[in-house]
Amino acid sequence: MVEVLFIGLSLSSILLLIALGLAITYGAMGVINMAHGDMVMIGAYVTVMSKIWLDLSFFAAIPIAFIVTALIGLVIERLVVRRLYNRLLDTLLATWGISILLQQSIRLEFGLSFFGINIEGLGPGLQNVSVPSVLQGTVHVAGTDLNAYRVFIIAVTAVLTLVTWAILYRTSFGVQVRAIIRNPQMAAACGIDVKRVNALTFAFGSGLAGVAGVMMSGFKTVFPDMGSTLVVDGFLVVVTGGVGSIYGTILASGLLGEINALVALFSNDIIARAVVFAVVIAVIVLRPKGLFSFKGR
Repeated sequence: MVEVLFIGLSLSSILLLIALGLAITYGAMGVINMAHGDMVMIGAYVTVMSKIWLDLSFFAAIPIAFIVTALIGLVIERLVVRRLYNRLLDTLLATWGISILLQQSIRLEFGLSFFGINIEGLGPGLQNVSVPSVLQGTVHVAGTDLNAYRVFIIAVTAVLTLVTWAILYRTSFGVQVRAIIRNPQMAAACGIDVKRVNALTFAFGSGLAGVAGVMMSGFKTVFPDMGSTLVVDGFLVVVTGGVGSIYGTILASGLLGEINALVALFSNDIIARAVVFAVVIAVIVLRPKGLFSFKGR
């Protein structure tokens, strides 16, 4: 049972990394970013390409993936999302289109396959990432042998969650983000550069998703469509925990991850998925604003 709960905790950690970015961008900007899952995919491919092309270690891929996906997120916000504020359905459709473009670009090796040029590590095929030897095997914790790589995932998630909390609640930038989440018009009237804060928030959220991609590449096959379902999982966490609430996001990711692991233990993954959706629906019905939220959806 301890091992099952531990697996659920590691799954919750991945969900948390994905959902943290969605929570702050959706809360601050009111944007449904359907391309957020593809930032996870790009982070995974950065891990693959860092090894193939730069011969860098798995650990070096973590900051690189954060920077690459943050920059891509910044470009998406500047070129597309910024022009569609207060147009919720338009942002949904636009970012969905961006998601498709990103997936096909990877699949077609940025279009170079039309010219007979193949980039090693990209294309429609599957890629695998080798976990460093130091993260293989098990570690002994409180009388139980736990998978070392999953312990690493939990540790990285804990550090990034603390960093996110510190940024939101211990910096002037975080004060501005929280002001925008509560009332963007009033924040702008008080002199906050809403567009600049939104752009940086979007980039930071994308960077977190990129790190989640690095973590996932260690135990899941990397392929162009791997982020398609992850954005749905991320939004399940956000609406369960509450829009713009970092505490709600942490609690909801842990709750949904453990429910998925426990139900899968006694039945199968399909039923576990159905139970998770049922829990989310129940939360929405009973607490429309989520478990912890100060802003309605």
